[in-house]
Amino acid sequence: MTQRAILLTGATGFIGSHLVRRLIGDGWRVHVVVRAESSRVLLDGLGDDVCFHVHDGTTEGMIKIVKDAAPVAVFHLASLFLAQHTAGDVTRLMRSNVEFPAQLLEAMAVNDVRMLINTGTSWQHFRNLEYNPVCLYAATKQAFDAILRFYVDNNAFKAITLKLFDTYGPGDPRPKLVNLFQRAAVSGAALAMSPGEQLIDLVYIDDVVDAFMVAFARLQAGLVEALEEYGISSEAPLPLKEVAATYARVSACPLNIDWGARAYRPREVMQPWTAFERLPGWHPKVDLASGFARCL
Repeated sequence: MTQRAILLTGATGFIGSHLVRRLIGDGWRVHVVVRAESSRVLLDGLGDDVCFHVHDGTTEGMIKIVKDAAPVAVFHLASLFLAQHTAGDVTRLMRSNVEFPAQLLEAMAVNDVRMLINTGTSWQHFRNLEYNPVCLYAATKQAFDAILRFYVDNNAFKAITLKLFDTYGPGDPRPKLVNLFQRAAVSGAALAMSPGEQLIDLVYIDDVVDAFMVAFARLQAGLVEALEEYGISSEAPLPLKEVAATYARVSACPLNIDWGARAYRPREVMQPWTAFERLPGWHPKVDLASGFARCL
């Protein structure tokens, strides 16, 4: 009996690598799309449980990857995230966040693969608006949303977009808050931060992966008519100052933070997006204190 297959982009990242392990644990054969230069460190130890496909940058190459993988569904997590961009970043953002996933959709259409779980960002909704990108990264995610809607309407795709907030967990290599706090706690050095009044919505990695699996189950059950979008929030955002205080309490390590030493970023998200639909059958289980304890 042929093992059921899933194709996944972004598998070499923090969230993607956790999702790969969950899928393997559930009995799926996981195929991942990587670039030649992609680091595979976060997938170490998985051996033959993962089949790697190196994308050459062309649509034809992507069509062959999808044909060879023959997946039941595709999880698209790959993206280039930049909170602020320079002129030199524009082409990279477009290629990573618009061109690459558009090639993926075309390859799915050619190979009659119709189920997709896509990854968006709450930053597409600055000031809680239906669409208002915080930055160019968020605008490129929205641009792909428009392309996805075309494929859904014209190719009978069934798709779910999960719009993520901030994520965290043990072993996260990204320069996120938890890593900043950990380094500051160990060194005792002053950590220059903004005034700290912005609300931070942190979702623990296990909850994030659960959301992807719940969305996948919804697709498999035939509950999705076309395209659905959901926000994956902790539903308990806290001011940055309180997040830092929670970390210091859980770790029993005081943090030397110089509040106000840095200005807020342009278009700083002071109030996270709240006007989102909630994914049926999913809710966050790990509160912030428990998540910090697991990170420690």
